[in-house]
Amino acid sequence: MKSTYRALANLIALGVLIQVMAIGLAWFTALKDVDDGLVIDKNYDGNFGHQLHGIVGMMVIPILAILFLIVSFFARVDGGIKWALIVFGLVALQIALAFVSFSVPVIGALHAANAVALAGVAGIAARRAAPTQQKVGTEATI
Repeated sequence: MKSTYRALANLIALGVLIQVMAIGLAWFTALKDVDDGLVIDKNYDGNFGHQLHGIVGMMVIPILAILFLIVSFFARVDGGIKWALIVFGLVALQIALAFVSFSVPVIGALHAANAVALAGVAGIAARRAAPTQQKVGTEATI
């Protein structure tokens, strides 16, 4: 279960990286499209990058966060439940910030900052479940 805990935490952090890449792809594609003559107005549905960002952010990462929280109760990682709860809370906050950002765009900056926090906390959680290293030259006790 520890390895599952670690894998889920790492997948959440990787999901944040995918989100950053997707939104970069989305807006640079949109800017290129505008340069090519596309008009972006209220009827614009976005492009592949926007869709990927939405799917990963609204479905994949939340499901991973729920699974991570469930696994944390069985993984026996020191402080594992606490870190899983923090990850879960940051994911919930991330979704709330996204919705608010559509009405108050300046909140989008907090959405981005929270994503960095989420990746960092997920990384910390993953490291807490890493196998412990034995010092070279010492013998393991049986």
